[in-house]
Amino acid sequence: MAIFEGAGVALVTPFKEDGEVNYGKLEELVEEQIAEGTDSIVACGTTGEASTMTHEEHLEVIRYVCEITKKRIPVIAGTGSNCTDTAVYLSQEAQKHGADGLLLVSPYYNKATQAGLKAHFKAIADSVKIPALLYNVPSRTGVNISPKTIADLCSSVSNIVGVKEASGDFNAIADLMYLSDGNVDVYSGNDNQIIPILALGGKGVISVLSNVAPAKTHQICQAYFDGDIRLSARLQIEAIDLINALFCEVNPIPVKAALNLMGKQAGPLRLPLTEMEPENQERLKNAMKAYGIL
Repeated sequence: MAIFEGAGVALVTPFKEDGEVNYGKLEELVEEQIAEGTDSIVACGTTGEASTMTHEEHLEVIRYVCEITKKRIPVIAGTGSNCTDTAVYLSQEAQKHGADGLLLVSPYYNKATQAGLKAHFKAIADSVKIPALLYNVPSRTGVNISPKTIADLCSSVSNIVGVKEASGDFNAIADLMYLSDGNVDVYSGNDNQIIPILALGGKGVISVLSNVAPAKTHQICQAYFDGDIRLSARLQIEAIDLINALFCEVNPIPVKAALNLMGKQAGPLRLPLTEMEPENQERLKNAMKAYGIL
């Protein structure tokens, strides 16, 4: 059984002006996501700025989100690293804190071979009992997890169950479904590609858009599952301008700006991320107004 089906939010981590995690606002964001129908919460992924957190902060955010969520929907903890030992440690601790699953990004900078990727992911998965999703985002990590590697891992490691696919390579995604006979849980990692991945047998999306439009992102998936493909497609297309604005600078710069514009007090970014350029913020404002969320 899949960890979840539908729209999972790649949740931001709100910070105070002094850079500390704002746990009060984090609780508000979690409660809002659950109330709006989000199907899963991903804590401490790329959008959550995990790469600039200490290990202690990283694990405390995961623990807190699990505590607030209280198993109402699954919590997936981002615990990937370019150091296998670090990823094992974070994954084991996330399991202790109540995470329902793990999201394991491909090791960045090292540029491991496919054999290295297999050994890395197997070592992490073997160290825990909860299910794990791989995260293929070569534009950020510099390495692509091949369809064969994903299929092999999902067939040979019992708790590696799927992948968040953000490569944008539909030939590769189709190959993966063919190689695995559809027995891999595939989630779109790109908000503008939800329906194409669902059409190939995907389970849903791990979404940045869900931070600002949780109900509508959930509805894109639910309408598809309900067989109303026209509605699903219309909702996807209506969101395209906003999605493009949310990625006109590197994620999560625009989505944090959007939440702040909405009065959600997501707070500042941590360096090396900086505040959104004024012209891009104007573009974002206009897209949000057109979409009806500002």
